[in-house]
Amino acid sequence: MIAAGGTAGHVVPALAVADALRADGADVVFVGGERAERELVPAGGYELRTLAVEGISRTNPLKAARAVAKAGAGVVRAGSILRELRPDAVMGGGGYVAGTVGAAAALRRRPLVLTEADSHLGISNRALARFARRVCLAFPLEHRDGERYRVTGRPVPPPATDRAAARARFGLAEDDVVVLVFGGSLGARSINEAAVAAFADPAGPVPAGPVGPVAPEGGRPADGRFRVLHAAGRRDFDALSAPGTHYDLRPYIDGFGEALLVSDLVVARSGGSVFEIAAHGRPALLIPYPHAAADHQTANARWMERHGAAVIVPDGELTAERLRQEVGALLADRDRLAAMAAASADLARPHAAREIADELLSAAGV
Repeated sequence: MIAAGGTAGHVVPALAVADALRADGADVVFVGGERAERELVPAGGYELRTLAVEGISRTNPLKAARAVAKAGAGVVRAGSILRELRPDAVMGGGGYVAGTVGAAAALRRRPLVLTEADSHLGISNRALARFARRVCLAFPLEHRDGERYRVTGRPVPPPATDRAAARARFGLAEDDVVVLVFGGSLGARSINEAAVAAFADPAGPVPAGPVGPVAPEGGRPADGRFRVLHAAGRRDFDALSAPGTHYDLRPYIDGFGEALLVSDLVVARSGGSVFEIAAHGRPALLIPYPHAAADHQTANARWMERHGAAVIVPDGELTAERLRQEVGALLADRDRLAAMAAASADLARPHAAREIADELLSAAGV
């Protein structure tokens, strides 16, 4: 089987499916570009073949023409890879790399299964859907409900479960209240800057009193102090400074499920990570990225909000003061946080990777 993906948002779900396939004894090879795949795929123990392709610019005609030329060459290169490996099935994980490999698979009549991690069908998947044996959707989509489409949820790694070990890893006491902040692999500048300012005081947003965190095994210090675990992304990390010993600022967190597991509240963007948040049953304050394709992050956030699992703050309204107030109000209301946590867990689709792996094995005739 060949899996193709682009950004980390595409590669991480593909890796979860690959792990499920590998558990069944299948051989998996990835085809990707020069971005997240370079680190994530080899770290997962998989072979990576690369293509020199790029997304099509919607504002620069010269860059758009260059991308089209690279896509044509990429289809030829992908065809050579398919001819060499002769895969039983091909999975497209979304994005321009997957579009190139998926087109080569369609031309060579290789069984194709597509996955869509967002709340809209991307350009590549729209173009390839008619050639696919199955299109696996993270969310129910309007007019995408025929036999070709199946709602599986977004594949995510198995959730972390050892809370005591995870807290020990991050140097947290059992009764520490923890706010987890993250904005994706590159980070989110507006969230990064607002969070550092909002949570500079370790007793800042959390009023003192008998209010406990979400996790029933946790407690709560009487003085209202809290801890922050902040994955800022590599782009902005060097420009940020932790405001105190209560603030654990890192560019990236390996084994991210453990960070979710130790948290009492998550502050984040609302891309595909909403499914990882749900897999760990965590309440969230979501700040959708306003320039995401088809505004899908707002749709993702509204999905969680509609089910009672999240609160939304628009990026244009985000300030340190607003973030401090919103987080303080949530952490001060234990009953509300517990209800949000339960609602979040109800949205989880823990078997998504397994279901998509089964679709690929079926397409391969196994």
